[in-house]
Amino acid sequence: QVQLVESGGGLVQPGGSLRLSCAASGFTFSRNAVSWYRQASGKERELVATIPRFGAGTNYPDSVKGRFTVFRDNAENTVYLQMNSLKPEDTAVYYCHADPPFDYWGQGTQVTVSS
Repeated sequence: QVQLVESGGGLVQPGGSLRLSCAASGFTFSRNAVSWYRQASGKERELVATIPRFGAGTNYPDSVKGRFTVFRDNAENTVYLQMNSLKPEDTAVYYCHADPPFDYWGQGTQVTVSS
């Protein structure tokens, strides 16, 4: 059974950090790029990071560039999203996605940035 399971979300104060994990099972995770998306309440889903198959050449939108870092451990079938200097506008449900040729989504993990 194919699964992507995100974890690591929670409540953090502005300026704090969180590390999200996306663990895959049921397929070979290392064969594809992986992206992290987020969706804030009432807003469209937004791409926040993409990591290619072998890790080099990551991409970030300006909204998170310099604060978020995506990396992967293919041996552990896991992709991570390190989020630093968090802001209230980073509050959202964060999802990982196994990119083409797959199209798998995790269930999401809530990140809340608030004092």
